[in-house]
Amino acid sequence: MLTIYSDRHHRHHGNTELIDGQLLPCFEMPSRADHVLARVRHVNLGEVREPDAFGLAPVRRVHSPAYVDFLASAWSEWAAAGRTHDALPLVWPVRGMRTDRVPHDIDGKLGYYSMDAGVPITAGTWDAVQASADVALTGARLVADGAKGVFSLCRPPGHHAAADYMGGYCYLNNAAIAAQYLRDQGAAKVAILDVDYHHGNGTQSIFYDRADVCFASLHGDPMVEYPYFLGHADEPGVGAGLGFNHNYPLPHGTAWDTYGPALEHACARLRAYGADALVVSLGVDTFEHDPISRFKLVNADYLRMGEAIGRLGLRTLFVMEGGYAVDDIGVNAVNVLQGFEAV
Repeated sequence: MLTIYSDRHHRHHGNTELIDGQLLPCFEMPSRADHVLARVRHVNLGEVREPDAFGLAPVRRVHSPAYVDFLASAWSEWAAAGRTHDALPLVWPVRGMRTDRVPHDIDGKLGYYSMDAGVPITAGTWDAVQASADVALTGARLVADGAKGVFSLCRPPGHHAAADYMGGYCYLNNAAIAAQYLRDQGAAKVAILDVDYHHGNGTQSIFYDRADVCFASLHGDPMVEYPYFLGHADEPGVGAGLGFNHNYPLPHGTAWDTYGPALEHACARLRAYGADALVVSLGVDTFEHDPISRFKLVNADYLRMGEAIGRLGLRTLFVMEGGYAVDDIGVNAVNVLQGFEAV
């Protein structure tokens, strides 16, 4: 399987995030992608290729132009205010506040365009997120051209980013950008399967009212797990998208005996949808030793996951999302890919 990877992800390395009431070192770090790449090479998965440059037109097919402009200028505005540390938001437009005016001040903009304080912006963030989108788009083009499976080793991840906000380590929604690109290249229907431990709230919100992209997500129950405010089973889509959004919230402690049947049910729904291509938001933070997650999958379960995805028989793009047990992230991510290829 071909892997698409850009070393530019190293230019984004946040120092701190707000978690458990403290400013702590970021769990989302460059070594995550480094470990996955090392495993890809160790098992000889296939060629590793640099991404092509696609510009911002495909990004703006998913994200609002104002939000993209904000990401492009956020660090320079932050630095112009005399700050050298990571940019983090501190106030959000919650219920009862106005959202029809974007503040001029960078602190206001950071809050307006974010959902949490887990998205530090550094001097290299915009360069890294552009490269991450290009990694996804390069993989999508190869799938559109007929490749059975491609791995886009994206970093930063993307599935928490919506059309006009960032959150959960995510700035641009790589999976959504790839899915829209596949549609624009002629795929009548695209399916997205999100297997990250945390619900892909951004991806759901982007396609929630559309019938041409079907979304299915297996994740920690939002009643007790981030992102809390989206990802319940009673969210089927709206308007034209009614019936094309499928959430599988699962309890803390979920192991393969529960996860496997839920995955098969989700795959059955995607099979019935009749997609021309599949995008997999590949998070492996469902692992039993992940430091910020509470599922109990073991290394071998990721081979089973890949096999289940492979049995769908669809041209498939794997887009890297979460996974924070750094020592095992490469083994688990590559196990999914090898399981897929074994079918």
